[in-house]
Amino acid sequence: MTHEFKNIILDYLDAKTKGIKTVLATVVALEGSSYRRPGVRMLILEDGSVSGAVSGGCVEKEIIRQAESVFKENTSKIMTYDGRFRLGCEGILYVLLEPFRPKDEVTQSIRKALKARQEFTLQSYFEKKEGTHQDYGSVMRLGSKTLSFFEDRKISPEMAVYEQQMSPCFKLFIIGAEHDAVQLCAFAVKAGWEVVIVADPKDEKNILDFEGANEFLSVLPENFPTEEVDQQTAVMLMNHSYAKDLNFLMSLQYIECAYFGLLGPHRRREKLFEALMEHCPELSYEFIDGIHGPAGLNIGAETPQEIAIAIMAEILSVTRNKKPVRLKNKKTGIHD
Repeated sequence: MTHEFKNIILDYLDAKTKGIKTVLATVVALEGSSYRRPGVRMLILEDGSVSGAVSGGCVEKEIIRQAESVFKENTSKIMTYDGRFRLGCEGILYVLLEPFRPKDEVTQSIRKALKARQEFTLQSYFEKKEGTHQDYGSVMRLGSKTLSFFEDRKISPEMAVYEQQMSPCFKLFIIGAEHDAVQLCAFAVKAGWEVVIVADPKDEKNILDFEGANEFLSVLPENFPTEEVDQQTAVMLMNHSYAKDLNFLMSLQYIECAYFGLLGPHRRREKLFEALMEHCPELSYEFIDGIHGPAGLNIGAETPQEIAIAIMAEILSVTRNKKPVRLKNKKTGIHD
């Protein structure tokens, strides 16, 4: 959800330059089931436009309508939305609507934290009932700092609090610049991932070939920025060149990441691993075992677009520690 919050901050800053007021909507509690879980947010602009969503599209109209009083009175409120009678989701949403006008020092701190890939905490204070209260609202905890989203809140210990740990935005390094890399980049960007393309200096490609990518690195394997890889990072090796992939495997053997994928069939993978162990006799077997190759889930993918979906599905299943199953065969709730 960090990338959604990042987009809200960027859209707020754009609205601020235009003199448009904003209200932040946060799902702070849920009874039963719903399309999205607590912690999801959307930004409502006074001109009626929105950034983000808290459901599949059915709750938003009511949130926009209820936000009108927050714009008018500058006072936060809790609204409820009973999906049992409207959506069939069998859940009641509690949504906090608050004036969203963080000071410059707050937005600067948020942007620095996002860029530095720092963890932070968001806390929303409320009472689990419909109504208004001037001290309902959210703050950000960053180290020893407490940053308010609207003026100075008087946080009451009697209020309920929804607390959410925000990890760095998920990052994907795509090593390769062929057509299938373009497709994987497109899907990853839509998912809100920060995408870095790594291409051979001899490739006649640039960042304009990868719409939405955050960065384009034209580097040799030995110059790969291994220090930028962390536990919120996936690496996908898809060069279509045996020699290039081998060189990258040798250079990346010490990284620790959330997911390491290798494109290509089993026979090619085994050949690469044999050569890798021959060139690096002290290679850690944990590194070999941690590589997902051939990358992707077995969904019958054939086209570059389908292969991209299969790879992303596997990355999600690995990083969220979920065994892929058909939801119709799942005995418990979707999010359990």
